[in-house]
Amino acid sequence: MKVAFLVKRAAAVLLVWFWGTSSTLHGAAANPELLKAKREAEAKGYIFLTSHNEIIAEAKKEGKLRVLSGLDSMKSMREAFVKRYPFIDVYVEEITGTDAGQRFVMEVKANAVRDWDVIHVTSDFYNEFPPYLRKFDLLGMAQQGILNIPVGMVDPRNRTVVALTSSVTVVAYNRILISSEKVPGQWEDFLKPEFKGKKFVADVRPLGLRGLMPLMGSDWVLNFCRKLAAQEPIWVSGQTRGLTSMAAGEYPLFAGVNYHSTMRAVKKNPKGNLQMKLVEPVPVRVSATEGIINNARNPYAALLWLEFEGSPEGQEVIDKHEPLKSSLYSRGSSVANLISGKKLSVLDWDHFANSPEWMGKIVEAFGFPKAEDARPNR
Repeated sequence: MKVAFLVKRAAAVLLVWFWGTSSTLHGAAANPELLKAKREAEAKGYIFLTSHNEIIAEAKKEGKLRVLSGLDSMKSMREAFVKRYPFIDVYVEEITGTDAGQRFVMEVKANAVRDWDVIHVTSDFYNEFPPYLRKFDLLGMAQQGILNIPVGMVDPRNRTVVALTSSVTVVAYNRILISSEKVPGQWEDFLKPEFKGKKFVADVRPLGLRGLMPLMGSDWVLNFCRKLAAQEPIWVSGQTRGLTSMAAGEYPLFAGVNYHSTMRAVKKNPKGNLQMKLVEPVPVRVSATEGIINNARNPYAALLWLEFEGSPEGQEVIDKHEPLKSSLYSRGSSVANLISGKKLSVLDWDHFANSPEWMGKIVEAFGFPKAEDARPNR
């Protein structure tokens, strides 16, 4: 009788272990919503994983990761990531500039990129990248909590790209050359007579002004840009150059410059001459888009990398080292706090595919200005 009892008890223990293991390995079966999301994703040709532990287990087998990114914070991001996942050997490299982006997309399309797992999906050629990205359903897995990525960061159309940062457009000024009261309070103020004739700086590459398109519309923006060009601003090529000159006292005002670029210049300006102002509607655009290339050798480690960049810890790294360029979709981030309560014009995923076309139209409205070294009239 005692032996029979022990046999029955052992069988019961094994049965409990089996069902517990089965539930862990097949969590989707215990969650109808998760199972439905997986079926729908796979029906569309996407890869949908139902367990974060599975991603980690596969990443451990890979043990390596190679990242090509447009972020400046890659070294610090790598250090933080390796602390979280010490079993992954990570190599990171930065890619910047339109020319480099154009060369890279040509290499991607020629299937000549074999050394990278995570790649920078440059906005200038965004529409050309999706066919060459691994079809992980990042959106579905974020929605189901398999990946800890804010849903707003993921392109809902392609589902394979995340935008890790947001670029906010502001007005920068030198407080010694112009008082805060005289700085334009709305975009139309730049068209006033007192700002005509070398009175403010404008970038020949209007990254920020295209952010007005979603709210103000194409007709308004293009008309505004034509009138802005007629004000005869000081055209510069590159925001850093313009901001450096402003901090040195050469220019009083910059119409439409990145918040993060401005704050980086402010940090390097010990005299505190450089200031910034939010002008409503505040243009905001999603940026720093990344995805996993189709022939990635370490796709699961790549998933963990994208997740980490989108996590609060990764966003904190971006805020500290970019700096102040976190995602508006990251709750409590510097950008989310900055624009809270403001009237916004957000160039988000609904408009992202139109971004290159809008850029071209604005440059055309400017009359294809060239960079110049003229000093402003004071």
